[in-house]
Amino acid sequence: MDNASYISEIQTESYNCWLQYKRNDSIRPPAYFSRIVINGESQTLKAAAEELKTGISQMTGIHPQVASEEYSNNAITLCSLNNKHIQNIPDLDLLAREINDEGYIIKSASETGTEGLQIIGKTDTGVLYGVFHLLRLLQEGSGTSDINIIESPKNQLRMINHWDNMDGSIERGYAGGSIFYKDGQCTGDARRIKDYARLMSSIGINGISINNVNVHEVETKLITEEFLPEVAKVADIFRIYGIRTFLSINYASPMQIGGLGTADPLDPNVREWWNSRAEVIYRYIPDFGGFVVKADSEHRPGPFTYNRTHADGANMLARALEPFGGTVIWRCFVYNCLQDWRDRKTDRAKAAFDHFMPLDGEFLDNVILQIKNGPMDFQVREPVSPLFGAMPQTNQVLEFQITQEYTGQQVHLCYLIPQWKEVLDFDTYARGKGSYVKRIVDGSLYPYKYSGITAVTSIGMDENWTGHPLAQANLYGYGRLIWNPDLSEEEITNEWVVQTFGHDQEVKETVKAMLAESWRIYENYTSPLGVGWMVNPHHHYGPNVDGYEYSVWGTYHFADCHGIGVNRTLKDGTGYTSQYFEENFGLYESVETCPDELLCSFTMFPILTN
Repeated sequence: MDNASYISEIQTESYNCWLQYKRNDSIRPPAYFSRIVINGESQTLKAAAEELKTGISQMTGIHPQVASEEYSNNAITLCSLNNKHIQNIPDLDLLAREINDEGYIIKSASETGTEGLQIIGKTDTGVLYGVFHLLRLLQEGSGTSDINIIESPKNQLRMINHWDNMDGSIERGYAGGSIFYKDGQCTGDARRIKDYARLMSSIGINGISINNVNVHEVETKLITEEFLPEVAKVADIFRIYGIRTFLSINYASPMQIGGLGTADPLDPNVREWWNSRAEVIYRYIPDFGGFVVKADSEHRPGPFTYNRTHADGANMLARALEPFGGTVIWRCFVYNCLQDWRDRKTDRAKAAFDHFMPLDGEFLDNVILQIKNGPMDFQVREPVSPLFGAMPQTNQVLEFQITQEYTGQQVHLCYLIPQWKEVLDFDTYARGKGSYVKRIVDGSLYPYKYSGITAVTSIGMDENWTGHPLAQANLYGYGRLIWNPDLSEEEITNEWVVQTFGHDQEVKETVKAMLAESWRIYENYTSPLGVGWMVNPHHHYGPNVDGYEYSVWGTYHFADCHGIGVNRTLKDGTGYTSQYFEENFGLYESVETCPDELLCSFTMFPILTN
């Protein structure tokens, strides 16, 4: 192979990420791999069949014929549970009760008593997820003779947030420009957007917001007739792959594009304006997911301007969306960003809890509070936000950050699955022992109507999507982890490595070892002991011990000749520790019991001298 061909092959592989479907001669395909039958006419089922055909063809050399007909033996059959032609599966009604609307059943010939394989979803989207599961097994080298899989996602909302701007830039993006926008317009790049939808669907993503939460002048118009036809084209592609489209909105839109003199959520004219806007949006996008809102945060407009609460602001929008089944995802990233660094009592870490916990029960049931994993801002290590478990009457989603803003910006290797596992497995003790964050956000601890997990994504127009092929591991791992938080780090890592690099044992072990240690290595050489913020201001790349120390952002380590860290104890500090339930309060209140990795997050740790 000449050098140009080799480079072209590598680029193609990196573009396809974990959907490479490399030829694998160890696969012994049964005869029924030559035929795919779909029971239904939906675009989603057709996409599932197309994906399955592509995967089987590339991995085995067999080129399946696709037929749309009733159930058939000697085939891989794709159908949803409402299809009357499903047969030969014992206890089908019982199985149907074991999966949710996005779940699926995969049954092989030895299980069904026929020659063939059935992939059955409760919905067509469930079928598509089942197809991706089968293709993952084939890439890993698993056989198909005794498959009996019943699976559903653990989390209801599995979402991606884009911070894309319409000029084509991406806030905190490190992988090229936006796939959606360029020069103030939508790109209309249907091929790229379809491939993106395939990638996201393959890891179970079911919601994507396509613009920055810092909504600027042009982006404010995304909810108007000027841009909705183009947004609808994106939604049409996403819909095929089981993904609902969301938009971040400007809270001051009634003033900026509506001609009103106020954005007061209790003003009848403002309410009517949003009601009318919602009707227009749903005419273009009938399954529109809803709004993502950053309000009263870092100089963004919000209800505080009018002496209203966040519940007032969110509920006004929720009422506009409720008739159409839409939701308002309201970010809890609210704090004083004009702090005097000499003020030792004002504490940014306390802000989200102080603003939102007292409002528990005041939000409508189609409002979801989006809470960052920690109280600050996606540092390499933070304590888990005390808001999780503190609002039993208010829907919550957990927010992660896949893009590596503070963790090396896709230049440094920093595998974040171990960090996210720690967050999800953190015991809040909200209802006693076992009140893990993962049980809060999956809706099993409290009866939330809506819950789940979202993350700021890392993708852009780079050929490899994420700036570096190894950064794809965080994107893949995020999707798999929020589908099932009980998957181990090792399981997720092995899946990604095999699908991306193949089965060479030395390659597998080398890459897995690099990934496994990278987060802790990065933490140790940048910001150990939970101190945080030792980066250059603004762009957040590279070390700078005092970069944020005297700023207005509440981002301090208070290092002096006596010690380092922020005293957040109730005894003689900011009192942040008291926001946790008793067991964790006791853990963090004392230097003796505080975990080493969080010492500087909770204490002014004394510098020891002779």
